[in-house]
Amino acid sequence: MHRHFKFRNLKKRTQQFILCCLTIFFISTSAVAQDNYTISGTIKDNNNGETLFGASVFLKGTSIGVITNEYGFYSITAPKGNYTLVVSYVGYADINKEVIFDKNQKIDFDVIESSTQLDEVIIKSEETERASLRKPEMSVSKLNIKTVKQMPVVLGEVDIIKSIQMLPGVTKNGEGSSGFHVRGGAADQNLVLLDEAIIYNTSHLLGFFSVFNADAIKDIKLYKGGIPARFGGRTSSVLDVRQKDGNNKRFSLTGGIGVISSRLAAEGPLFSDKGSFLVAGRGSYVNLILKAAGEKNTVGFYDLNLKTNYTLSKNNKLYLSGYFGRDTFKFGDNFGVGYGNLSGNLRWNHIFNDKLFSNASFIYSKYDYDLDIAIEQFEWVSSINNYNAKYDLKYYASDKFKLDFGISGIYYDFDPGQVQPTSESSSINPLSLDRKKAIESGVYVNAEHKLTDKLTVQYGVRYSAFSRLGGQPLKNYANDQPVVYNSTLGIYERGIEIGETDYKKSETIKSFGNFEPRASLAYRINDVSSIKMGYSRAAQYIHLLSNTTSVTPLDVWTPSGKYIKPQLSDQYALGYFRNFKDKMYSLEVEAYYKTTDNRIDYIDGSDLIGNNTIETEILNGESRAYGLEFLARKNEGKLTGWISYTLSKSEQRSLGGKAGGPGINNGDWYNTAFDRTHDISVTGSYKLSDKWSLGANLVFQTGRPVTYPNGQYEYEGLSIASYSARNSDRLPSYHRLDLSATYRPNRKPNRRWKGEWVFGIYNVYNQKNAASISFGQNVETGANEATRTAIFGIVPSVIYNFKF
Repeated sequence: MHRHFKFRNLKKRTQQFILCCLTIFFISTSAVAQDNYTISGTIKDNNNGETLFGASVFLKGTSIGVITNEYGFYSITAPKGNYTLVVSYVGYADINKEVIFDKNQKIDFDVIESSTQLDEVIIKSEETERASLRKPEMSVSKLNIKTVKQMPVVLGEVDIIKSIQMLPGVTKNGEGSSGFHVRGGAADQNLVLLDEAIIYNTSHLLGFFSVFNADAIKDIKLYKGGIPARFGGRTSSVLDVRQKDGNNKRFSLTGGIGVISSRLAAEGPLFSDKGSFLVAGRGSYVNLILKAAGEKNTVGFYDLNLKTNYTLSKNNKLYLSGYFGRDTFKFGDNFGVGYGNLSGNLRWNHIFNDKLFSNASFIYSKYDYDLDIAIEQFEWVSSINNYNAKYDLKYYASDKFKLDFGISGIYYDFDPGQVQPTSESSSINPLSLDRKKAIESGVYVNAEHKLTDKLTVQYGVRYSAFSRLGGQPLKNYANDQPVVYNSTLGIYERGIEIGETDYKKSETIKSFGNFEPRASLAYRINDVSSIKMGYSRAAQYIHLLSNTTSVTPLDVWTPSGKYIKPQLSDQYALGYFRNFKDKMYSLEVEAYYKTTDNRIDYIDGSDLIGNNTIETEILNGESRAYGLEFLARKNEGKLTGWISYTLSKSEQRSLGGKAGGPGINNGDWYNTAFDRTHDISVTGSYKLSDKWSLGANLVFQTGRPVTYPNGQYEYEGLSIASYSARNSDRLPSYHRLDLSATYRPNRKPNRRWKGEWVFGIYNVYNQKNAASISFGQNVETGANEATRTAIFGIVPSVIYNFKF
């Protein structure tokens, strides 16, 4: 009865929310004056037909302007009259067209690149002054894929994840570590999307490279705060990566041959020019190198990107995209691991009229891994599957009012693991961890409202609901406490079990619902500067179970439920933005403060591997992060690039609560594993001549927090270490310098085949940055000693890129 009441209550809230959206919709429609007219259409790349996300369309001499959406669509409304319509996009020549607003019209534009040379970078401000200063977007970074390709990286492998780590507020956990951290948040608090499909592990080779093949990528947008209401499910950030649609003008090939891998992408028109396709593959040949060196170990990865589209009519278009990638490792005959992502998305774009645009998506995503330990004679297989349906609409009411609204639903299937013996003689007993299922849904509305010529606001709300579904038994504990404090021993331990409840598939174990308001504003001080401020609340219902410092292939995701509450985050931000010397230089300064409730942490000595009752290893807590970010850019000229600096603090506290005791670290605030006091990144590109260009990265970060032993004692002949407060120590500071040089031998503009050589040196001065420091006892001398482990020293590379 209780479950049905909750369902009816949720249904009622949803109906009220949709009614509210429709009311705003019709009020805004009626507010448009009768003598206003609308021009709408799509902005595309003239060379390959790719739609352009973030292109500026505005009427010269007025304050009327819009930005194209994710699918290149724009709609601009103005009073009757004659205007000059300007289309502008970074790296492309502006289009100026005289237009008459005397009727509703549909006009598509094809823009031409400023330079057609292979991957040549002419960096200008990522958005025009009109857009960036007026638009009430807070804490958003958009990277051009050509900029990413210019940055020096380890072994010459272009890497999106490494590139965004050069931005303020974004950091990593050291070399060879997977994932990234945004404004003091954990890696699992980032929502990573590839063509709207969730990617749970972004790494190849255990974090050395990312899963994103740059030849298949069109747009990269990182939301560090002020996350739009259409996104939900994570509390820290959203990385929205979009694949190319495929060249609908002509067949083309793009690729590269590197030190450890090669790649090839093919694209071209289909269906009598009504569609196009993209096929991009990448594979490593580390195995061949190891075999040639006589090694028995095997290491490798590969991935495949696919996309096609078909134009049904002028107002309807279908897209089908997919990704498949996998890593395999085998060390001798005793240990092997494999992991990978699989995703697919069927999408339908529909234009109702010149003001209303919609997108429906049906998405499947999977992450799985398998672990094979021959010496122990067992295999462990785990996976997470999700099925996602979403429908988004954008309504361009007028030049002063725009509305986004939509609905989404995700079905989760968590399989935390099945451990099977691989031999009859194995001492391992078969173990099947409980499979968990859940449903997450959301409905949202968001408005962008230009109140005056100087003030624009964006406000909206998302309502999210989450239900942990039945189908497995759950343990019950005395006083409903899965963790209790043993005051005699001074430790936390497993609660007292008092039976279990077997939930049927038709039952709901636990339900949650949260309103997530989002608001931001931009006030234009003058033509070259503005201030912005924003607030956002976000809920996260799934959690990454890991007591390591970064994402690993063996990490297990689990849903909120009876013993694990959803994370709730509130973030406040204030920023100042300014352009200098006709946008040749720009400055962005932002301050933020973020709190997160129900952030779990692990008790001392916790055991997460193969644990079917994970609630006995964790305590609920809270976290807070605050900081100041600076980003100074040089946007034009032979020398381009940026300097970013972040001064920040990230802390966590876990009290004992109902479990009793002092909590973790005696209930005091302690540094999170991803706290960085200082983070400085400098990246630059210099065009030396028509054939040569140079690139450089310089990175400095405060060392990662760790917990060191501070003493030892003897017990029954054993030496036992005692430890300092949690995360009260730090690794040494991290720093390195990377250099690259690009040589383009063929400069004939009409030549179809274009090639370039990229020479790189990662970590030029061979800094041995500490990935970890371990402590032990020297067997021969008996003395205590610390061992420092470094992943990389100096790494030279060369890669040949081509385009045909």
